[in-house]
Amino acid sequence: MLEDTAIQLLPDLLISQIAAGEVVDRPASVLKELLENALDAGSSTIQIQLEEGGVKLIRVSDDGSGIARDELALALTRHATSKIRSLDDLERVGTLGFRGEALASVAGVARLTLTSRRAADSTAATHAWRLKAEAGATPEPAALPAGSVVEMRDLYYNTPARRKFLKSDSTEFAHCAEAVRRIALAHPEVAFTLAHNGRVSLQLNRSDARGRAGAILGDDFLAESRHLDVHAGSLRVSGYCALPAYSRARGDAQYCYVNGRFVRDKLLAHALREAYQDLLHGSRYPAYCLFLEIDPATVDVNVHPQKTEVRFRDSRAVHQFVFHAVQRLLSTPLASAPPASAELAPALPGDRSFWPERAASSPAAEGGAAFGARPPYQGSLRVGDAATGAYLAFVDAARAPDGSAAATPPAAGADLPPLGYALAQLHGVYILAQNSQGLVVVDMHAAHERILYEKLKGALDERQLATQALLVPAVFSADEIEVAAVEEHAETLQRLGFDVAAMGPRQLAVRRVPALLLAADPASLLRSLLDELRAHGVSQLMTARRNDLLASMACHGAVRARRLLSVAEMNALLRQMEETERADHCNHGRPTWTQLTMAELDRHFLRGR
Repeated sequence: MLEDTAIQLLPDLLISQIAAGEVVDRPASVLKELLENALDAGSSTIQIQLEEGGVKLIRVSDDGSGIARDELALALTRHATSKIRSLDDLERVGTLGFRGEALASVAGVARLTLTSRRAADSTAATHAWRLKAEAGATPEPAALPAGSVVEMRDLYYNTPARRKFLKSDSTEFAHCAEAVRRIALAHPEVAFTLAHNGRVSLQLNRSDARGRAGAILGDDFLAESRHLDVHAGSLRVSGYCALPAYSRARGDAQYCYVNGRFVRDKLLAHALREAYQDLLHGSRYPAYCLFLEIDPATVDVNVHPQKTEVRFRDSRAVHQFVFHAVQRLLSTPLASAPPASAELAPALPGDRSFWPERAASSPAAEGGAAFGARPPYQGSLRVGDAATGAYLAFVDAARAPDGSAAATPPAAGADLPPLGYALAQLHGVYILAQNSQGLVVVDMHAAHERILYEKLKGALDERQLATQALLVPAVFSADEIEVAAVEEHAETLQRLGFDVAAMGPRQLAVRRVPALLLAADPASLLRSLLDELRAHGVSQLMTARRNDLLASMACHGAVRARRLLSVAEMNALLRQMEETERADHCNHGRPTWTQLTMAELDRHFLRGR
């Protein structure tokens, strides 16, 4: 215990070292503060030089507005800033830095030198001014065209105990490089150069938002992403959301900004995670780069020393805005036109008329769907629909003048639907289709699974889940626990579209099932449902785990692999995919289809060489 308990003021150096403990925890923290100051100064070009991971040297050079000679000493003083003057300024702060702590805090734990020249004085003044953060130091003349150079050397030289907590040079440099990428993503109009130990590792020219995202996150990220730009009152969210196929094992490709400031906000992270909920496979993490613009008066950025957390005045409104914007983006159907009306729509995929039993003489039963022959079951297509007319013309064009199948299909026209028209099945697993770009390959089970899932969700939300009585009840053996579960959860089963009765102490009969799942095995479907009920209970299944349950039911009801389909059935499935939300991926986050363009096929076969 301290012998002298009298209250006294702390020395200025100790105060700065304590503040540095909040602001500076590694070289990347120093670099972040210096870059934010450079951007606030209106810089268009920033050069960064590091040595030994930033522990030995961090030098940030910019072409911003600079600092006047008489203000250099003040810039190294705690709580001295040009960015706020009053409480109103603080409540509406629009700059990245504003507290005036960064340079003073860094000077408390490292050797700091500040060189600057006011841009307005560059023609009249003969030189810049340099000031070392040392007691009694005065500005000295220096050579600099305009802007500022901040040089930090020997981080934690005077606090060796803290230096022991630093990692290897490569690890510290990796954190510095990530800090540069985070800031550069939000400022594509600024050029950045990052050099480590004399070697340039990152060169970013001035660009637009898309170009900067591609330069930092990669062209593969852009190729697998959808662009977002949504306004609502004073709120705007823009950027790129990667499709589930680009999901990651870690959350290392998630960049979220509020008014240009990179943040780790739990509210925004939760909204984005919920928007991806129906699309991610297992414990995968989504990838995104999103920018939220909001009235500065409605967000508090002064809640964390490193300014990586924010607090919203109306957090629920922000959460819902971001959630719905991203969810709508990811769930946009492939077809640009709205879904057809009920009068013109084909039979539902779960209906047995959609997957009819085939006669032995049908083309599919005799070795797969033939391309040349006009497919049976034309009644399930939309009569008079433009897409149907185009399809029939497409089939007729494939015929030779004598009525036999043409040797090659016609060239794809520009008016073909997104997924085109079916050509054949591959091993009873994939649908091969031709669209305007080339070849489309569809995983028919995954695609049908997504269609059923979305229809089950919609029907349950609207309390319009159609059911179908079985002509012959499905009777199967069950254990006593399953029979008891049926009796206990009879109301829940009925709500989900099932009519189940006990035929004895060890026997159950399924008499009615959801119409969407007629193709599923009733016994297997019911057993899976009972397992879920016993494991999680009714309340969890109908609330938090409802979508998981419906996804499992859709998986049971989806068409199985090795099932041969006619061309008409394949085309009906393609049209359903185009009108279904999130049809790009199945319920488990796996892609349902892929595109092989003519250019890719030509390259593979060396055409034109």
